[in-house]
Amino acid sequence: MLDLVHRPVVPRLDVSSAHRLLAVRLDNIGDVLMTAPALRAVRSAAPRAEVTLLCSPAGRQAASLLGEVDDAIEARVAWQDVGGLAFDPGRERELVTSLERRRFDAAFIFTSFSQSPFPPAFACYLAGIPVRVGQAGDFGGSLLSHVVPAAPDGTHQVERNLRTVEAVGIPVADRRLAIRLDDAATARAAGLLEGAGVRRGGAFVAIAPGATASARRYPAARYAAVVRGLAAALGWPIVVVGADRDRGDAARIAAAAPGAASLAGETTIAEWAAIIAAAGLLVTSHSAPLHIADAVGTPVVCLFSGTDRESEWRPRHTRAVLLREPTACSPCRLFDCPIGLPCLDVEPAAVVEAAASLVGGARTTGLAAVATASDRLEDRWTVSVS
Repeated sequence: MLDLVHRPVVPRLDVSSAHRLLAVRLDNIGDVLMTAPALRAVRSAAPRAEVTLLCSPAGRQAASLLGEVDDAIEARVAWQDVGGLAFDPGRERELVTSLERRRFDAAFIFTSFSQSPFPPAFACYLAGIPVRVGQAGDFGGSLLSHVVPAAPDGTHQVERNLRTVEAVGIPVADRRLAIRLDDAATARAAGLLEGAGVRRGGAFVAIAPGATASARRYPAARYAAVVRGLAAALGWPIVVVGADRDRGDAARIAAAAPGAASLAGETTIAEWAAIIAAAGLLVTSHSAPLHIADAVGTPVVCLFSGTDRESEWRPRHTRAVLLREPTACSPCRLFDCPIGLPCLDVEPAAVVEAAASLVGGARTTGLAAVATASDRLEDRWTVSVS
């Protein structure tokens, strides 16, 4: 049968002699982390180039963990705004001027399924960047010099990013997430852990309850029940980590079990990553720590909300269990849930049992003490990665 569908050919791109390359990713920490394999491929194809990341203030924190990035430009832009920016066209004009001064040879624009590449492509066009690569499923004229067909729904975010570079002929040798752990940050993290009661080299559980969107946060009271259960089931020290905004919840969660401690708001993101890397287990909400765990190989139990598809964001290499309740409204893509988070109505006992199954060291009596759920873990909605 003849294939009558027109599929435009994406021109190949040789960046081997490039001097300055721009990567655009203007959303959150986890989104930036998942550009790492694509940026690694660009770096390999353009060994002489300086790679600059155009990112949000949150994304700039993540940039420090990416060995593929030489420099970062921090910006808040109207096309990424969710309701906090004042009307100020001069802000975008200033960004264009800043990009123009850098004289970039090419820009790689990384987006999620819901984001258009055309606003950042227009900024790059005005800045005189001759090559602008991005994925698009709709028409944008010549704002993109290389239009990569949009990835199918449900594509993992890492693979979506890799599609952007592979489509223009840049080979990908390694598809795994990886981050750079700074020696000074690792040493500082070790000192913080010792101060929290974790002996050097000893097993402990890290709890990361925070998330940018409230629709992704498992309730703090339930996290507290998880901490009590983990203390009984595993007997490991428990350390709660997070951003400064998580201090209150983290303190309440840590207070749930003797010996648990909170380091929320006391670490840089590099120290935060080093703590997750040292942990024997991470329990987290659907947020950046999930991707850090995948990058460093820490087993993870994630309370994964119905805001997104698991296929788009789940860990691909570390051992993991994702827990949520199936709901008709998923994926809702919301920042705030108007109906009380039914997708995260997961019993703490199920979280504890999932954790014990990953580390293989549960105390039977401890599990019995928290087994209040009527159904067993294997009967619940889960995704495992081995």
